[in-house]
Amino acid sequence: MKVTLVSRSGREIVKGGIQLSDCATVADLQTEIHRRKWKKYPSRQRLTLPVQPGSKERPVVLNYKKSLKEYTDGNSETLTLVFKDLGPQVSYRTLFFCEYLGPLLLYPVFYYFSVIYEYLGYKGERVIHPVQTYALYYWCFHYAKRILETFFVHRFSHATSPLSNVFRNCAYYWTFGSYIAYYVNHPLYTPVSDLQMKIGFGFGILCQVSNFYCHIILRNLRKPEGSGGYQIPRGFLFNIVTCANYTTEIYQWLGFNIATQTVAGYVFLVVATFIMTNWAIAKHRRLKKLFDGKEGQPRYPRRWIILPPFL
Repeated sequence: MKVTLVSRSGREIVKGGIQLSDCATVADLQTEIHRRKWKKYPSRQRLTLPVQPGSKERPVVLNYKKSLKEYTDGNSETLTLVFKDLGPQVSYRTLFFCEYLGPLLLYPVFYYFSVIYEYLGYKGERVIHPVQTYALYYWCFHYAKRILETFFVHRFSHATSPLSNVFRNCAYYWTFGSYIAYYVNHPLYTPVSDLQMKIGFGFGILCQVSNFYCHIILRNLRKPEGSGGYQIPRGFLFNIVTCANYTTEIYQWLGFNIATQTVAGYVFLVVATFIMTNWAIAKHRRLKKLFDGKEGQPRYPRRWIILPPFL
């Protein structure tokens, strides 16, 4: 079988095409591309079937596990594919580890090293309130949990992410982590009442545990070796909310802010809620479209999207 690779502009990527056996898979093709274009390792490669110019139809992305024959017309011995270089990639575990490690390490710096505030001009005596200590424990537990879930719980539908996402995501998490830590641990911080603190942290811990269980449910939807596609999540909060993992994530930060009560914390909560709500709406629409009750597919059940009883 001869495979011709072209760019989206129509330029031939490998002169003369690539000759492969009739039983070759997409993965075999990617390996051969990497051999000829050594910088273009498989996770950088995106191979799609051509679409007509001006068509709004989304191109079919080739699955590396499938045979190339499955993408040909009948007994054709030739195949033309569109090649796109996705740029430098990193694994999702590397991405998540980097973005979560920053807040885990930065927050304690503001708690333990009061010299930061002295350097910024505060000369008075610093008194550490119980809520500040509990906030440190809560914060570190949250991000330690996230890192452990990254390595031992999460199963990813895609192996890699663009390298640029590391810098973007780290900027987001590290900046907000420092922003919140600065104000919660500030010498002039005014604590909330003991009752409000207990309600906030109690509610937040309940949501953290629920969030972990939601991730276990999502993990069990995918095979250990990883697979694409979607399934309808069921059980626990997923019976009433499409993205229960985002719901519990948002509410656990609400609990943290009830207990600590800072503008910085609420700004982070609003931004995070906005981001996760957009993700949830997109996923909800995708699931409803996929599971429409036609052609043997089950119908997606009626559920809240992310924030019951509002959305």
